[in-house]
Amino acid sequence: MLPLTGVRVLDLSNVLAGPFCAYQLALLGADVTKVEHPQGGDLARRLGADKEAAARNMGASFVAVNAGKRSITLNLKDPRGKAILLDLVKSADVLVENFRPGVMDRLGLGYDQLSGANSRLVYCAISGFGATGELSPRPAYDQIIQGMAGVMSVTGDAQSAPLRVGYPASDTVGGLTAAFGICAALVDARTTGRGRRLDVSMLEATLATMGWVVSNYLNAGVEPTPMGNENFTAAPSGTFRTGDGLLNIAANETRQFESLCEVIGRPDLSRDQRFAARHLRKQHRAELKAEIEAALAGASAESWETRLLERGVPVGRVLSVPQILAHPHLAERRFVREFAAAQGEAVQRVTRAGLRLSDADAAPTTPAPALGAHTRDTLAQLGYDAAQIDALHAQGVI
Repeated sequence: MLPLTGVRVLDLSNVLAGPFCAYQLALLGADVTKVEHPQGGDLARRLGADKEAAARNMGASFVAVNAGKRSITLNLKDPRGKAILLDLVKSADVLVENFRPGVMDRLGLGYDQLSGANSRLVYCAISGFGATGELSPRPAYDQIIQGMAGVMSVTGDAQSAPLRVGYPASDTVGGLTAAFGICAALVDARTTGRGRRLDVSMLEATLATMGWVVSNYLNAGVEPTPMGNENFTAAPSGTFRTGDGLLNIAANETRQFESLCEVIGRPDLSRDQRFAARHLRKQHRAELKAEIEAALAGASAESWETRLLERGVPVGRVLSVPQILAHPHLAERRFVREFAAAQGEAVQRVTRAGLRLSDADAAPTTPAPALGAHTRDTLAQLGYDAAQIDALHAQGVI
């Protein structure tokens, strides 16, 4: 059994931060029911590179973080839709939402109302800036958070910064932070019988992951600057050109630096007074990089990777997304889960959890669901008969 087997989650969230959070819970065994609006559902259903899939409400962006979940549709502005959600909350352990602060309260479905129906409920609200503070009412997207959190200011180099990270880092970090907080709250809820409300701020979650950069400013007064592919803590540590391809080298320790110099045929560099100590290598990083790249020009990144690894120097080629996904290492670890195509649908390929359990498989068991695919079954379990369900559908409640 997976660690969260038996945990019931209601996922009212959209697009990425919330759905990514609920996806992590599903990967660990939680029974996740995605609650979507009858008209179109999650916006992510219409996002992604495959236009035909997006037109079918099964966009690649949606598939990425919704496998293993069930989908029901509810109009939460209709009293009957609210009543159905309250019925579901009574047997739920967790509710995840990422509306703007105050939206759920105005619907009469905020934490105070829902905890009255289920005191064990762990209610997780994810927003750009948190539920309080002067920024809380603002709408927030990943790029806005990256910019305001200082991420963009340290991404790129002196010429190219500020740059956003090449994937929705703040959305993802917000989702991971929420999932971590939910798991902690569940432990306490099972011990005490008391749930709680979690207020997850994407801004603060992002800043919390910038530990060294933030700490250098808070505790040493050093304002961070963009350094491109260089590592501000050590040299030579960064991205280097070779005769064919780019190579990341992290020779952060003196013994690693000495081994690097020997492998590339420049043992003299480790004795050069400019590079003889760690702090000196950082001061003269540009000169050192030029010397190393001149030596690396004699062979390919793949060749240097093999030779340097044999001597214990931390290295890795710079790969594209297609290259790493095709790597035999990921195939051996079964990182990508594939689901056969349902009628009228395409094959779904999704990533599993970034962890392994010794006795269970933290991977989705079902593909991302069609919009409302489980509404009828869910309502039947709540006691609604076929005629009642048909009427709710005809009236736009489901």
